[in-house]
Amino acid sequence: MTSVPPTAGRRVLPTLNEDGSRRWIRPKPAHGPWWQRRRVVAYLLMAIFFAAPHLRVFGKPVFLMDLPRREFTLMGYTFLPTDTLLFMFTLGAGVIGIFLLTALFGRAWCGWACPQTVYLEFLFRPIGRWFDGGYAGSRALDKQGAWFTPRRLAKYVTFFLLALFVSHTMLAFFVGTDQLYTWITGSPADHPTAFFFVVLFTGIVWFNFTYFREQTCLIVCPYGRWQAALIDRQSVIVAYDVNRGEPRAHAGATRDPSAGDCIDCKACVQTCPTGIDIRNGLQMECVHCTQCIDACDDIMVKIGKPKGLIRYSSQDAIAGQPRKLLRLRTILYPAVLTILLGGLAITMWRKPAADLTVLRGLDGPFTTEADGRIANQVRIKVTNRRGENMAYPIVFSGLVGTPLEPNAPVLDSTQVTIVAPENPLRIDAGETRTTSVFVLLPPSAFVNGERWVTITLSDERGYLETLRYRLLGPNSSNRSATP
Repeated sequence: MTSVPPTAGRRVLPTLNEDGSRRWIRPKPAHGPWWQRRRVVAYLLMAIFFAAPHLRVFGKPVFLMDLPRREFTLMGYTFLPTDTLLFMFTLGAGVIGIFLLTALFGRAWCGWACPQTVYLEFLFRPIGRWFDGGYAGSRALDKQGAWFTPRRLAKYVTFFLLALFVSHTMLAFFVGTDQLYTWITGSPADHPTAFFFVVLFTGIVWFNFTYFREQTCLIVCPYGRWQAALIDRQSVIVAYDVNRGEPRAHAGATRDPSAGDCIDCKACVQTCPTGIDIRNGLQMECVHCTQCIDACDDIMVKIGKPKGLIRYSSQDAIAGQPRKLLRLRTILYPAVLTILLGGLAITMWRKPAADLTVLRGLDGPFTTEADGRIANQVRIKVTNRRGENMAYPIVFSGLVGTPLEPNAPVLDSTQVTIVAPENPLRIDAGETRTTSVFVLLPPSAFVNGERWVTITLSDERGYLETLRYRLLGPNSSNRSATP
């Protein structure tokens, strides 16, 4: 048998020719009502992204992920390393929210809000078409293999500048705008790590939107593969009405009157940003961008047919099945989401206005002074969660007068010395500070090597927190005991 060599340019996959070469997707934009709505959403999301690092809520950034300090700020609230539960509730609610959105409206995230779609379809591709001379110009340059013409080189440089701006904005979400401005005006040698990040991220963004483009959705992103598990036959998707459209027949005087409404013009294929044919049914590559809806509706108007041959619908609706709003996933996802949001609200409501952590000294549990007294170093770490500067008085109880333990000896004020270099402890809004307090007691103050006290922290706005703490010392029954 004689093998037949593959024909160059013959398509076997949306972005792959039969000979293994890349099939470049140059979608023809369909400027219909859905495109207009998506454009408004896209520009709004881009404005939020570029403005967010500069906006403040309660004096804090809208979004800041401070990795060196292990702090995450969202809408003026700062999640600290001790806020694992809060972060878990927030992250879980976001994931389940996307699951619920997908179960109800299919891949609405991909088509309307995903950064890949927003920036590719409403920033980079429009600019690219302008440099190439429009949709027809882009295809003509592709056929000529003209990848490095002056117009396309100018396009690549413009894409690089856009990628540079996007990468600097992204860096601001991790270091803040103040630090970013300092780095921009300084030498890269002063901040090599940040400079490397900007160079790397700029290269990734440029490569993605200049070359990789829709391959990110088809190959890298797992969301398309998840849709089989996240949606069901009742989920809203972008669908072709096969009952109304088939059998297909080209428009013309000899067209069979019994043919469907689809005239096989392939306008839906030409406008698809991932190169698929929506008429083949639900496909992993479809990002629900609604471009095929706009293109098909425009054709239907021209041939005198009603709109909606391609529309938002569901697999069951196309098949004539009744809609069922209450389904297992539309009950389970909201229930889990309610639990997570409820847990988040309760946890935040019960969260104190300051975090108090009491730690022991670094050099040992206690030391013996020259006059025989026992010294305990108590390190007090406080985080001010309020949006204003606060002063926190630190009070020790259980040392003078009635002890906390019945068998502990009673001490008077002459036997107790508390050395606090800074009391009250002043902390700026959102900051964390650690101070040391030294408690000096006679050896007789300890029973079995310990004495319990309480440490109280408060502020002028009603915050009050008390912790029990164990001071360590020599065993009262054996003065030579090793601590």
